[in-house]
Amino acid sequence: MNENPPEKTAPLDRLLDTLCHGSISVEGQFAWGSNYTYLAHVETDGRRLPAVYKPSRGQRPLWDFPEGDLPQREVAAYLTSASLGWDLVPPTVLRPDGPAGGGSLQLYVEADPERHYFTFENEVRQRLRPVALFDILVNNADRKGGHVLMAPDGHLWLIDHGLCFHQDDKLRTVIWDFVDEPIPEPLLDDLRALRDQLQRGGQLHTEYAQLIEGEEISALARRIDRLLAARRFPQPGPERHYPWPLV
Repeated sequence: MNENPPEKTAPLDRLLDTLCHGSISVEGQFAWGSNYTYLAHVETDGRRLPAVYKPSRGQRPLWDFPEGDLPQREVAAYLTSASLGWDLVPPTVLRPDGPAGGGSLQLYVEADPERHYFTFENEVRQRLRPVALFDILVNNADRKGGHVLMAPDGHLWLIDHGLCFHQDDKLRTVIWDFVDEPIPEPLLDDLRALRDQLQRGGQLHTEYAQLIEGEEISALARRIDRLLAARRFPQPGPERHYPWPLV
């Protein structure tokens, strides 16, 4: 697993502390999406950060995901990204004291909404192997093209992970660029490290257990094992493996 360099760790700790403990003020509501999503600011000790707030009570009921737990899955996606060292998901925490009730609070990242998967040039798409692998790993049921963002500095960010970690195969994504390609060895090394951390009774397993069900953790471990055994990006199955809408 890649480790955060020392110069990044302290700022990240301060950022997470602000998200966890700062006062939340809602600035407005995003028009897109089927669930209530708010632009907010969180502030503590003179530090003010933009954030995306998703309250549990704003979740539209789904037949295949438990009611009210999408914020926990958002946090589990960040936990996975951070544990792998891939820095794909913006820092995300649970806030039981949100203005509209408990929910997730994620650092808002600046990005051009016109720059997304379907408008990326080939050079950028070639950087998406960790993204494709991440979605397979977390069993992402809703990877739309507009959920892959590029920051002004060129960093790629992934958002909207409420529909992840189901124990059954739910993978639906627009990113099938690398079908049957070998998974690069450094990414396999990161998967091996994550699998080692996921041992029952360990700290990472305990953190997941506060967010998703035990069978979902076991399914995550099985997906890691399958990827390590195959060593290749999988092909889409016979069922629909694309989200709708695509963007």
